[in-house]
Amino acid sequence: MRIDENYFFREATLRICSSLEIEKALWDCFMYIRDHIPSDIMLIAVYDPVPGVAEIIAKADLNGGELTSIKSVTPPDMKHIIEEMKVNPQMRPKVLVTNRIGDHPIMEYISANVGYPDATFMVIGPKLEWDFIAGIFVGNNGGKKYSEKHIRLFSLLNEPFAIALSNYLRYREVLRLKEILADDNRYLQEELRQQTGEEIVGAHFGLKQVMEMAGQVAPLASPVLLLGETGSGKEVIATAIHNLSLRRNGPFIKVNCGAIPESLMDSELFGHEKGAFTGAFFQKRGRFERAQGGTIFLDEIGELTPGAQIKLLRVIQEKEIERVGGTETIKVDIRVIAATHRNLETMMAEGKFREDLYFRLKVFPIMIPPLRDRRADIPALVQYFMMKKAREMGFVEIPTLAPGSLEKLMHYNWPGNVRELQNAIERALILGREQPLVFNDLVDIVPNTAAMIPVTDEAKTLSLEQMTSQTIVNALKMAGGRVGGEKGAAKLLKINPSTLRTKMRKLGIPFGRKGNI
Repeated sequence: MRIDENYFFREATLRICSSLEIEKALWDCFMYIRDHIPSDIMLIAVYDPVPGVAEIIAKADLNGGELTSIKSVTPPDMKHIIEEMKVNPQMRPKVLVTNRIGDHPIMEYISANVGYPDATFMVIGPKLEWDFIAGIFVGNNGGKKYSEKHIRLFSLLNEPFAIALSNYLRYREVLRLKEILADDNRYLQEELRQQTGEEIVGAHFGLKQVMEMAGQVAPLASPVLLLGETGSGKEVIATAIHNLSLRRNGPFIKVNCGAIPESLMDSELFGHEKGAFTGAFFQKRGRFERAQGGTIFLDEIGELTPGAQIKLLRVIQEKEIERVGGTETIKVDIRVIAATHRNLETMMAEGKFREDLYFRLKVFPIMIPPLRDRRADIPALVQYFMMKKAREMGFVEIPTLAPGSLEKLMHYNWPGNVRELQNAIERALILGREQPLVFNDLVDIVPNTAAMIPVTDEAKTLSLEQMTSQTIVNALKMAGGRVGGEKGAAKLLKINPSTLRTKMRKLGIPFGRKGNI
């Protein structure tokens, strides 16, 4: 029966180029051509001349198509033949035919890997200008010889297979690089967690209630609104919520809404299409798209423009965005954590913040207390920042505190909160030049004995445990030795009495009948 070659070429090409998943395309093509060419199996093999390795990357038979990775090192004599065929076009037949694959000097190595030593095979290969060496094999195990008609039909598929294979090899490389990138991202996220520390300073004292709330909401997808003064540690708590969540391996995108110019707000957050405005020379993904599968932290949420507030409301309600200048709706899977030091209720009354957005964000509000309301955290924070900044500055040893310095830090009111404390320690390290640290520039001493825990003047180096122990001892003195109760040390330190007793046992501080504070 005469076959229309144009029709055969079109139908086979449609199947060869039907999918980037080469095993599916190969099987689809195999099931079509076997009606015209005797076929029990089809293979695709790629040859890498640098290491001299041949790899069967896909095969198809009546059971279906599958990806494989069957590699074999090419013997020197075979490698020489392939190199000769590469440089000498006359040695490269358009279709290579063998009545018994096991008898061919090149294809016998293929048969050893696929288990068809007695099969009849035909092979076509991409042209030299495609810059890779490969072969598309078709074979039958019934001993049927391929006729001129079969050879002619199979040769028509050289170009379509070359295009499909070239596309697949590039696609496979993209997938490989994507996996490397994902693995690097997981590694860097883990390194970041180790560097920033899973343990938050103050988590067991002044921030205990905050961390308990963070732990409750972290596993959920609910929006979180962090409230607190500037520098109180809202970003640290947002990071902790992300790290404790099921999205911890996804991106954590931080956005300072107050640092983005109003004219660029929509473009930065939601992205833009090419040509959306003057200077938009290419398509750009916004912060929300980059947070796909993870968390977006919107700091200074009160600075959002009215237009951006409407779009954010849509993100939270519908989980979708549109780029500036675009018409396509893009679905996003993100968790929103917002933060502000401003009074959003006052802004609502003034018409500067949308009421519906406020209540969408205020699903789970967390108030972060200022440093002056959690002075028990100051000794641990001081030790932490001293170690951190000393390492950053390349100090050989961690400097100590001068006599009375810790008392001065404990009595200062810290209007700039933790950020101001960090800056004060860095400044003292620069000025002190590895000498005991003094803080003579802290002059805004606010006497507030109800909220303060005095510190003794001990002219000695204070370690973290020593500072913590001294803080607890002074609190016990103020409480007359009582641990629990309304006038106990636990109440002064704003922690649970049982937690305080556990800490005292660890530090060797006596209490109860044994105590003699």
